[in-house]
Amino acid sequence: MRRRSVFRNASEYLAATVALKSLEWSPVPVANRLARGYARLLDRAAPRLRRAAESNLAMAFPEWSASRRSQTIDGVFGSIARLLVSFAKLPSIRRENLERWLRVEGYEHVESARRAGRGVLFATAHLGNWELSAYAYGLLAGPMDVVARALDNPWIDALVERRRALSGNQVFLKKDSARPILKALAANRAVGILIDQNAAVDSAVFVDFFGTPAAADPGFAKLAEHSGAAAIPGFAVWSEKERRYVLRFYPPVPITGDPVCDTKALQSQLESVIREYPDQWLWIHRRWKTRPPQ
Repeated sequence: MRRRSVFRNASEYLAATVALKSLEWSPVPVANRLARGYARLLDRAAPRLRRAAESNLAMAFPEWSASRRSQTIDGVFGSIARLLVSFAKLPSIRRENLERWLRVEGYEHVESARRAGRGVLFATAHLGNWELSAYAYGLLAGPMDVVARALDNPWIDALVERRRALSGNQVFLKKDSARPILKALAANRAVGILIDQNAAVDSAVFVDFFGTPAAADPGFAKLAEHSGAAAIPGFAVWSEKERRYVLRFYPPVPITGDPVCDTKALQSQLESVIREYPDQWLWIHRRWKTRPPQ
C-alpha cells in the first residue's frame, strides 16, 4: 500500500478535529444540523460511497424502486450524522444522563451469560450506533474489550481510540486479537466484534447474505466454540418515536462447533435485523467485494 504523507495525515486530522469539536461544543440541536451538513458533504465529496450503496441495495433488494433505494441511502447518511453527534458528545455522556441517549432491551441475556462465567462475545455490526453501544455498555456493566481495525490515518486512529476508552473500554487491534480475546473471555469479560465486514478470500467462508454469497470471517464462531462464551447479537438502533437509541440484546446464537454453520447462523441473524432497519446499516461498505474463487 502506498505510504501516506505527513501532510495528508495532518490535514485530515485537522479537519476531523475541527468537525468533532464543533459538534462537541454546540448544543445538541445545533450539533444535529451541523452533523447533517457534514454527512451531506461526505456524500458529495465521495460519490463512490453512494455508488457502492446503490450497487449493494440493488443486489439485496432487487424488487425495490430506484427512488426507495435512494431514500434508504439518504437515511444511511442521516444515521452517520447521528453517530457523529453522539461520538462527539461522549465526554459529556455519563451513567446519570445516559437515558437521554439510549435505553436497553434484552439485558437479561447478558446477565445469564455472565453468570455462566465464560465471558460474552457480542456480535455487532456497522448498524445504528456501534460506538455508543460499546461506550454505554462500559458505563452500565463495566469495561468491555472492543476489536477494531486500525484506521489508515494514525493520528485520527489515536483520537478515536482515546474516545472509545472514555468509559473504561479497551481496544484490541483486529490483526493480533485472538490471544487477548481468549484471555479476556477466560476472565468473564465481554468482547465486542463487528461481524459485517468483507473478509479476504484466504480467510473467508462464503455464506448467503441477502441472497448472494458473501465472504465472512469465521473467526468469531471459532472464538465462541473455543472459549464457550455466549454469542449474543447486540445493536443500538435509532428509534424515531423515542428520539434516542435502543440498545437491543438478542438471545444467544447456538454454537455447534461447525464454523461454517455457525457463521451462517450469525450472518442470518444480522440480516434479519438489517432488514428491520435498512437505512441504519452502512451500505456504503463494499460488503460483497470478495467473490468465491470459482
